Formats: sequence, C-alpha cells, structure tokens
Amino acid sequence: MVDEPGYEYAGEDVNRRDLLSVPVVPPDYPRPPGALDEADFLARCTQCMDCAVACPHAAIGLLGDGTPALDPNKNPCHLCEDLPCIAACERGALVPVPMEGIFYGLAAVNPRTCIPFLGPECGACRVACPIRAIRMDGVRPVVDLDVCNGCGLCREACIVYDKAIRIDW
Repeated sequence: MVDEPGYEYAGEDVNRRDLLSVPVVPPDYPRPPGALDEADFLARCTQCMDCAVACPHAAIGLLGDGTPALDPNKNPCHLCEDLPCIAACERGALVPVPMEGIFYGLAAVNPRTCIPFLGPECGACRVACPIRAIRMDGVRPVVDLDVCNGCGLCREACIVYDKAIRIDW
C-alpha cells in the first residue's frame, strides 16, 4: 500500500509485519481468511467466487485476475464466528484457521484527523474492534500491533470523513 503522510502506528515496534512477510510477491490486496500461501492459493482457486457469495457482509471482491481479495479500507472483514467464506471453498484454497491466524494488515491512526487528538472524546474505533486491538491512552486510541489483524472494522466505525484510520498491508 502506498505510504501516505500523517498516518502513524501507535507504537514503535512494527516487526510483526516484517515477520509475516513471505517470499512470494504478495497480491495487490489481502486474500480472504484462511488463504493458502499465494502460489498454492493461485493453484487451487478456481475463481468460482463461492467465498464471496458466502460472505454475509460482501467484504470479498475480485482482483483483476478474477481471484478473491479484500480491501479492508473500503469494506471490512467482520470476522464471522463460523467463517462461511472458508466453508464455501470446495477446492481448499481457503482452509480453516483460528481467529488469531487471520491477518490482513495493521491499523494506522492519523492524529491530525482523529477526534481525540483534537480535543473531544470518541472511542468509536475501540468499541468496534472485536479482538480488542485498540485501547485508549487517556482519550486517544492506541493500536496494539501484536493483536491488530487489519480487519477494518475500526476504520468503518470511525466517525470522521475522511477516515482517521487506515489499514496498511
């Protein structure tokens, strides 16, 4: 993702992102939950879009090559308890994964547009985070980079326009 000025991680340690990088060229956007490594995913995915149809929140879309992907900055993954997208994949391109194994990217907060950095309290992002990756430092949101999976629900809940949270992958 292109680095835009103003957004910052609410912590110094971004080694988690480096540790999760893989030797293959990543797709333009994150794959659905449970996706195999990129080469195996592409070998198994038939572009049937059963995973997208099964997603009750329409979070899964298509890349230009017809394969499924997500853009958590536009439509977040709701981390459905039963992960219907994985169950719908009959070819095994998506395999069962625990919630802790789902990772799309990391949330970054823009202190120039985030309401608590400007004075009033908010906390909408913290309330929306289903995995408790956001805590409040006083009244300001802090993203726990060891917990955040980049689902995008915090961004969706952000009440400012243009959003004060961005998901980087």
